[in-house]
Formats: sequence, structure tokens, C-alpha cells
Amino acid sequence: MQYFDPHIHMSSRTTDDYQAMADAGIRAVIEPAFWMGQPRTNVGSFIDYFASLVGWERFRAAQFGISHYCTIGVNSKEANNLPLAKEALELLPQFALKEGVVAIGEIGYDEMTDAEEYVYQRQLEFAVEHDMVVMVHTPHRDKKNGVLRSIAVAREIGVPMEKLVIDHNNEETVKDVLDAGAWAAFTIYPNTKMGSERMADVVQQYGPERIIVDSSADWGVSDPLSVPKTANLMRKRGIDERAIELSCWQNALDAYAQSGQIDVDALQRPLVIDQRQTFNDNTVLRGQKPRIDDPVPN
Repeated sequence: MQYFDPHIHMSSRTTDDYQAMADAGIRAVIEPAFWMGQPRTNVGSFIDYFASLVGWERFRAAQFGISHYCTIGVNSKEANNLPLAKEALELLPQFALKEGVVAIGEIGYDEMTDAEEYVYQRQLEFAVEHDMVVMVHTPHRDKKNGVLRSIAVAREIGVPMEKLVIDHNNEETVKDVLDAGAWAAFTIYPNTKMGSERMADVVQQYGPERIIVDSSADWGVSDPLSVPKTANLMRKRGIDERAIELSCWQNALDAYAQSGQIDVDALQRPLVIDQRQTFNDNTVLRGQKPRIDDPVPN
């Protein structure tokens, strides 16, 4: 079975992670724009970061047989530096409409401040104007109210619920998201938030419809193999294989393919790897023999 990790911050991960992910069956990833661990000090850092999401990371993933997509947006935590956030918002037309960008995100609330509200609403308006999918970051504190507010504001601005992905859910919020008609995504962490056992419980209780499993692996303690590990745990728990396929592959594909940026048929075929390729004269290799796959016959 192939897996889709639709929320993973590969800019924070190593090439060894890409190799391990490919070996575990991960065929595609989505990398959302997010907070890199310390405050940005000027809009140029956003420019370089967004450029890496649509450039270097897309190349780096392909060198290991993984199709890389991304989302572009101003993260809720960064919204609280409102003057800089407003400058970053001006970059959306430059980057969010590029090839491989499948959504505006991850956007939403952190502390539910007025600044976060302003930045969230402006990006929702951009998404509606350009008929884009939206990936929402929900707050780690007061999550239920944050989720309800996220949905209400998105609906008020005109985001179709089938194009709204609410992430970082837990048992307290899943029913609200599903009842709204949005997609309910869950980030699986080794020690905090949702774990694989709790994720399996959610699928058993609610079924797999519009449920999405992801890792949100980043620069902190996290696991880029959370999706296949959760799938394997579901199998041990006796969960139907179709439910596993939906929650760990098909639902994410259906949600983000609405962007028109995912070649669904191509994902069913192995990605032909040629590690002789470079990106701006840079390579993922450090003297190793390159992998060179034979072309796929027509």
C-alpha cells in the first residue's frame, strides 16, 4: 500500500528521512508553510522560505521517489507581528499560484488574537478569490473553540466546506468538523497530541469518511513515519483495509486534488529517479553512487 503524508515539514528533516519514508511506502507529501522555530525579522526570509518550498524541497523529495506538494500561507503564530505579516501577505500572489501549491495554509489561530483574526480572514478571502483549498491550523489551547471559530469564519467568508481541511484535531473536535462537512486531519506525535492508538480509536468510532492521518513532523520531537506506523497499528487492531486506505491515502488525495495540482494517475506509478540531476548545481548526494532508474515503457 502507498501512503500520503499530507502535513509534514520536510525543510526541518534530513535526506535520511526521505529515504526511510520512501522505504516505508510514502509516495507523496504536502509541506505546509509554517513557523520555523524562531521569529522572522524581515519579509525576505518569507521570500526565501516560500521559494524553497516550491523549488529545492520539491526536487529533494523527487530524488527519493516522493512527490512533493506544498501549501503557502502566513502561519497563525507569525500573524502576531502584524506589520511583517501584512508584508508577507503581499507575497501570496507571487507564490500561492505556482505549480505544486495545493492549498493556502497552514493558517488559522494560535492565541486567537485580533492580529491572527485579520491575517486568517485575508488569506481566506484570497483562497475564495482563487478557488483554492484551505489548510487550517487549530490552536493547541482552547482547541474546541478555536475549531468552531475557524469553521464559522471560513463559512462566513465563503470557503466551501469540501475545500476546508481542519488539522490538529482530537477527540473533542472531530465531530464538529465532520458535522460541518469539512475534512478532519489528525497530526500523530510520539508523545503529545494524537497518538496512533487514539487515532485508531477515532477511525473505529467515526469511520474513515473525511478522516486524514498525517505526521506534522518538524524540527521538534516528531516522527516522519507516523502515517505508515498508524496504518500498521490499525491493521493489528483489525480495522478494515479500505478504512486504512481512505484515512492514510485516498482522503488526502481527494481533498487536495481539488487544487488541480496533483496528477492522480501519475501517483499510481513509481516515480522514475535519476540522482544525477541537480538543482542550481546542487545534489542530494555526497559522493555516493547515484540511483538511475530505467525509463517507464510507454
